[in-house]
Amino acid sequence: MYNDFAYTYDALMADVDYKKRTDYICSLFKTFDRMPTLMLDLACGTGEFSNRFAQKGVSVIGVDVSFDMLSVAREKSVEQGNDILYLCQDAAELDLYGTVDGAICCLDSLNHITDYDAFCKAISKVSLFLEKDRLFIFDLNTPYKHREVLGNNTFVIDTDDVYCVWQNAYNDTDNTVEINLDFFTPDGDAYYRTNESFCERAYTYGEIEKALENAGLKTEAVYEEMTQNAPTDTTERVVYITRKVK
Repeated sequence: MYNDFAYTYDALMADVDYKKRTDYICSLFKTFDRMPTLMLDLACGTGEFSNRFAQKGVSVIGVDVSFDMLSVAREKSVEQGNDILYLCQDAAELDLYGTVDGAICCLDSLNHITDYDAFCKAISKVSLFLEKDRLFIFDLNTPYKHREVLGNNTFVIDTDDVYCVWQNAYNDTDNTVEINLDFFTPDGDAYYRTNESFCERAYTYGEIEKALENAGLKTEAVYEEMTQNAPTDTTERVVYITRKVK
């Protein structure tokens, strides 16, 4: 999974303000608890959040299912002088060496788990390795975004490093979107083409709350991303601040 995607991911995400998002997450930790000393970055991808938290003095464990994503993340850590432990694991099979006192999962990574039982198991695994009273902060794309924004649409992303054709196929029976990406990267006077396909699923509020309750996590707040505002019917991504209570 996410093999060729790993090496074009950062180019496609060039418009994401990681510094602003990291500062936002830090503000949530400080408002509802405190900054972690040892934090899990679940589905860490190419390590942008892991490295930014490490630069703030937080010890980080980055976990991702893609070896290629972790290879890119490791290169960044070496370049920036950050000592981060990276583990190649499926979220539903998370197995840490001990507990952490904070956890995050960013940029709708949990939406990539399309089986509800596996989704619940991933959240339970985070709770298992999270110290009592500490926070798990994550975000999710909403059913509205899957239905109205991603839908059956095609997008084109054109940067200096990559040209990407993004095609979606929406299934309204389970709020899933099949995503097919064709990448064209410069190779001298020609372009090298690669392809990546995966699926995302949007979960309802009830499904999310059930998974959290079963995992021993309490919802402290749900915000529209990058704000402290309540979500609306047209919110595209929500942020959950949850606390381990048992």
